[in-house]
Amino acid sequence: MNVLDEIVADQLRTDLPELAAGDTVRVSAKVIEGTRERIQVFEGIVMRLRGGGITRSITVRRIASGVGVERTFKVNSPRIERIEVMRHGQVRRAQLYFLRNRVGKAATLRERRPKAQAAGAAAGSKTKARGSKAKATAAKAEASGEASGQTPDSKA
Repeated sequence: MNVLDEIVADQLRTDLPELAAGDTVRVSAKVIEGTRERIQVFEGIVMRLRGGGITRSITVRRIASGVGVERTFKVNSPRIERIEVMRHGQVRRAQLYFLRNRVGKAATLRERRPKAQAAGAAAGSKTKARGSKAKATAAKAEASGEASGQTPDSKA
């Protein structure tokens, strides 16, 4: 490993969450105004991630007073206090430029389900595929005890 790689490895931050396009994040950035320093929070949807390693950056978009505002943050910058992921959006693209043309509710993204829920939903999908008549018959059978292995004669 050469000297440059060692310097870059020291600068990389390990306290950041996993980020992906479509995530709604809250970025707390230090802002210096004259002699004062404060933390400004910018919450929006991650439109894109660029670069890797020390040059990694994210572009976050939000609607402020009816106007779309995009801001690019260097993820490994010391000016970034913290990044919180509020929700994970389900998207099929790496860069979400189509959000620029959308306003209001049309600009929202569906929430990505965790892997554990997705597996559980796949297992229970057989019951969802039934029609209303089949559901009613299954409910009657369960109420009478047929579903638990008892026959109508063995109830006594």
